[in-house]
Amino acid sequence: MFKNLNAEEARHGMNNKTMSDLLGIDAVTYARKKATGNFKLSEAKKLLAFFGVSFDYLFKTEGEE
Repeated sequence: MFKNLNAEEARHGMNNKTMSDLLGIDAVTYARKKATGNFKLSEAKKLLAFFGVSFDYLFKTEGEE
């Protein structure tokens, strides 16, 4: 769903397990949140801080320009 999130994970050598550890959630839960976009605000803020990018960039979806 979020190609830039996937790209940033790859650039930083992260996977669902390491990302879920960063957020303090289960890896399956993280994968589900990536698929649905149902991140809590606190989780989104952690991801933005970790990657050092904007919300609009990280959570851009396929149809957005």
